[in-house]
Amino acid sequence: MDPVVLTWFWVALGAIFCIAELVLPTGFSELTMGISAFIVAAISVVLPQFPIQVVLWLVLSVAIIVWLRRIQPSRSRSRLRDADEAETLTEILPGAKGRVLYEGTSWQARCQDEGVAIASQQRVYVVGREGTTLIILPMQTLKS
Repeated sequence: MDPVVLTWFWVALGAIFCIAELVLPTGFSELTMGISAFIVAAISVVLPQFPIQVVLWLVLSVAIIVWLRRIQPSRSRSRLRDADEAETLTEILPGAKGRVLYEGTSWQARCQDEGVAIASQQRVYVVGREGTTLIILPMQTLKS
């Protein structure tokens, strides 16, 4: 195939992926595939074999996605600025989840120290959050 046609193919593919990212936000996956296509378009001038270009595009796409995931801060865990108080609504067994009343709302919670059980109606500190699960510690643990 003509190298100029391949170059324009990769430029068009890159543009399609970048525009798709604007329309369907996917956490930059399509954007990274578009950037990879632009890189392959530049390389296609000196590397005219289409199957090698496809493999290069796939490898670049995966490598850029993995690299971005490593430098991106984790969303699953977030620290609360100050330890807030809550009250357990259910008993929380060691390593299990239970319910706490936090800021007037019932939340799923687990103890940060997985070897500790917390009885119902106990005051606890909220020290973190993982998604919709609060991470708590009994007040006795922090006072000692």
